[in-house]
Amino acid sequence: MAHRIADELVRRLVEVGVERIYGVVGDSLNPVTDALRLNGKVQWIHVRNEESGAFAAGAEAQLSGKLAACAGSCGPGNLHLINGLFDAHRSNAPVLAIASHIPTSEIGTGYFQETHPEILFKECSHYCELISNPKQFERVLHIAMQSAVGKGGVSVIVLPGDVAGMELPADGSSRSLVSRRPASRPAEKGLAGLAELINTSKKVVLFCGIGCADSHAEVISLAERLKSPVGHSYRGKPFVEYENPFDVGMSGLLGFGAAYEAMHECDLLLLLGTDFPYSKFLPTKPKIAQVDVRVENLGRRSKLDLGLWGDVGETIRALLPMVEAKTDRAFLDAMLGKTKEARRRLNVYVDHAGKRTPMHPEPVAAALSEIAAHDAIFTADTGMCNVWSSRYVQATKDRRLIGSFTHGSMANALPQGIGAQCRYPDRQVIAMCGAGGLAMLMGDLLTLTQHNLPIKIVVFNNSALGMVKLEMEVAGLPDYQTDLKNPNFAKLADAIGIMGVRIENPADVSTGLKKALQHSGPALIDVVTDPNAVSLPSHIAPEMVVGFGLAMGKLVLSGHIDEVVDTIESNIRHI
Repeated sequence: MAHRIADELVRRLVEVGVERIYGVVGDSLNPVTDALRLNGKVQWIHVRNEESGAFAAGAEAQLSGKLAACAGSCGPGNLHLINGLFDAHRSNAPVLAIASHIPTSEIGTGYFQETHPEILFKECSHYCELISNPKQFERVLHIAMQSAVGKGGVSVIVLPGDVAGMELPADGSSRSLVSRRPASRPAEKGLAGLAELINTSKKVVLFCGIGCADSHAEVISLAERLKSPVGHSYRGKPFVEYENPFDVGMSGLLGFGAAYEAMHECDLLLLLGTDFPYSKFLPTKPKIAQVDVRVENLGRRSKLDLGLWGDVGETIRALLPMVEAKTDRAFLDAMLGKTKEARRRLNVYVDHAGKRTPMHPEPVAAALSEIAAHDAIFTADTGMCNVWSSRYVQATKDRRLIGSFTHGSMANALPQGIGAQCRYPDRQVIAMCGAGGLAMLMGDLLTLTQHNLPIKIVVFNNSALGMVKLEMEVAGLPDYQTDLKNPNFAKLADAIGIMGVRIENPADVSTGLKKALQHSGPALIDVVTDPNAVSLPSHIAPEMVVGFGLAMGKLVLSGHIDEVVDTIESNIRHI
């Protein structure tokens, strides 16, 4: 049998370490799926929606740092990939997407299912090219894979079905993929400038992001030398929070602790490996220096007194001999004290769960963190699950937490859990799902049973789009069309062969979670939580208070005083 383009594609994927492709089979993909059948070394993960496949590939790539792959058939098939690919691209996850296409002879004629993928995928990829001639194949594939791995993000090859079935040219030769990134450090002049800023400042704060992923020891050493409070972004949490005596929490809308206060009261703020998106939470008074391996991030969010282009770890190692040790802990201790008090207030519903139903979600997240494995992988839906995971899931050296932290898409937790479990079959994977998010891609619960993936899904079932409801109220608007009529998700899980556990009473939280997490197969825990539970950010702006009060007043005037009363009763401990 002739060696087809599709056969060479699969051979090359095996060669560079791709172990699976997530997707839905379809006619224009037939040569590729047939090549997978014949090769037998790459697993096809049959998701129920290509969007889930892209999310899963993105999660696998984020966790492993290696190239992952997904695929979609022509037209509608590969269009479903786009949202998950946007998330992967904005998360710097190296993903190769195979967008199969209509026959080359029909391109441009308005053919059945015709789209123009080479245009559609441009915004969510570093590289996107149509392969219309077999002689292009090897070079285009190589550039695509090298771009995804080297730049961190998505590459797309648009492959018509007829081209995939063509014979590979005899003179084709594969190229080695370079996957090891070089270490980089700033120039000596920049390091000297940063050292001078540090040595002439009394109160220095470190704010750390995902760029500190491999630099925990260096961050702690610098904080110890400077007696600096250390805050972190959401993406930085898994790498910075654990075993950190200088931790003052997280800033932003989901924030907690004294990170916001420390950043605004310091003399010098060091932004380390973070592209924190909310400029309104960043200070303007102190001097700001930033270190990032991605030069485009420098100064993108805030004023910048000094920007250094380099790896965080390399930069700190070079910097430490140049900075003078500080001895005054007054500022650090003050921020640590405020963080401890903020934690106490944050845990008010954890320490006093009570018997009220529907229950508050905080004790559920806290119990989940306590019971989960030390190396568990958590995925969190966008919305209120982001709040509960950021505040109550405690980081350890080996735990990971991912979500749609930059793209902010709904429905990410379940499919990201699929990618995580496929990549790490022996680790505990817990998807923290909102009811709205789960329902959006609920068909991929069937992927768990089809591939026997033992993911544990915890559904915070508050019968509402909770974050949207809160956003409306803070803006001074009564919530509208945020209510959800949900099924008993536990019974739904039972019906499709997944263990279902329903928790309605606060007293049953630990028992129910332990039962599900100890189960050897997939399990869904349907926890009925209070839709009126409010999450308060670490810094409450006056306009937030005014907006919330205005929304409550409008509800009273429109005859919904019962909802106002329920909100007050649900959050009385915060008040």
